[in-house]
Amino acid sequence: MGRSVTIERSNPDRLHSTPGYHHVTRVQADTLIYLAGQCPLQPSGELAEGGLTGQTAQVISNILTALEAAGATPENVVRTVIYVASTNQPDLAAVWTQLNDSPLAPAFTTASTLLGVAQLGFQGQLVEIDVTAAL
Repeated sequence: MGRSVTIERSNPDRLHSTPGYHHVTRVQADTLIYLAGQCPLQPSGELAEGGLTGQTAQVISNILTALEAAGATPENVVRTVIYVASTNQPDLAAVWTQLNDSPLAPAFTTASTLLGVAQLGFQGQLVEIDVTAAL
């Protein structure tokens, strides 16, 4: 019989404080789950409307659906990388705030990276999130 998952998150004393994520996530697990970068596409394949806020909401919904299909929850997430197609720091901060005010918020207490990028894969796409979970 497999062991249960152990996820330890920490912030070493000699590193700066964070706005909610942890610098170090140590995982002992039987199963790792890697989600494809989740895009703001609706089930129809159409890009979500509503600018950055609407696209972020769609990405949150898509991640929650994918995690559930894999038998995982936001608490099982051990790594996230958030891509925002913007060079405007307030846009990145707005996405971070929206993520942390959502049902997906526990996923962002782990090792997380937030990046502003030049372009994403779909025309008009503003946000994408890469997620790894452990069971």
